[in-house]
Amino acid sequence: MNINLDYKELFITAGAALVLTTVVLVLAGAPPIAACYHIFKGAFGTWSKFTHVIKMWIPLTLCACGLLYTFKIGLWNIGVEGQIIIGAICSTAVLRTVTDTDWPWLFLGLSFFAGIAGGGIWALIAGYLKTRGGVNEIFAGLGLNFVAQGIILWLIFGPWKRPGVASMSGTELLPHNLWLPYISNIRISPTGLAFVIIGLILTGFMLSHTRIGLNLKAIGSNEKAAFLFGLKPNRWFLLAMIFAGGFAGLAGSLQVSGVYHRLVPAISSSYGYLALLVVMLSNYKVSVAPWVALLFACLNQGSIQLPMMLSLDSSLSGVIQGALVLATLAVHSWRKQRIEKVT
Repeated sequence: MNINLDYKELFITAGAALVLTTVVLVLAGAPPIAACYHIFKGAFGTWSKFTHVIKMWIPLTLCACGLLYTFKIGLWNIGVEGQIIIGAICSTAVLRTVTDTDWPWLFLGLSFFAGIAGGGIWALIAGYLKTRGGVNEIFAGLGLNFVAQGIILWLIFGPWKRPGVASMSGTELLPHNLWLPYISNIRISPTGLAFVIIGLILTGFMLSHTRIGLNLKAIGSNEKAAFLFGLKPNRWFLLAMIFAGGFAGLAGSLQVSGVYHRLVPAISSSYGYLALLVVMLSNYKVSVAPWVALLFACLNQGSIQLPMMLSLDSSLSGVIQGALVLATLAVHSWRKQRIEKVT
């Protein structure tokens, strides 16, 4: 599953991505230099714009951290979207029980644990369907995504609806003392940033310096050989899914308490699917994933300028992201064929 590129091939990848992105912009009728300038300005033009970039970067990086565990063992955890949603629901369930308290951090801490547990259990269901039911994790994850989306809509329009009205704007706002505090000048929660830093350090250490990471890599490289050496792949499949779901659930919890301050239908914001592209483009490396996540966050935020300045659809950023991944996969395929010819 891992792709090992040397510096020469990294430059080739960057060049291919640049060429393909330029072609996409030209076909869309956008001057490439002007489009890149406005995307950059839309992401970094003001502190307010950069704040939105960081707000997207936090959950996206957390989801990418979780996916690194499942990719390491050879699983495609497509169900990250549902795991974010269930984590957000579990976190909201805890915070809704509080009306007034002198210990808001206690309940915020409990909400984080609830989000992690909810996301982990939801991922565990997909893992159980694979190991016990023989259901491919891709189909299990997609199915559970639809179930999670149905649950959140039922809650928002049913038991948790706002008094007298059910709206797509979500549930009632949480009490202000249950909002994560933020730095006033830039409106970014230090708690969210701390979780990301801890998550990156923990993931890097776990995958590179522990037996857990070694076993995940062994099974992902050769499941049958790992079994002959005494490892039980099914147990490690479940463990990897729990790690991935836990990180996604934490991302959902932070969306509730740190961004929206309520439960909304689009709480996941497609970060789960986007995190898959982040991990693929980062070459499945912990050290690279946060930078790729930042690039994607900048593209999403900066693309808001395109309709206003160049009369282009803001969805063009998604096409650019896809072009980056496609270029990376193309270079990987070329490298693989070259190695096969040499050997």
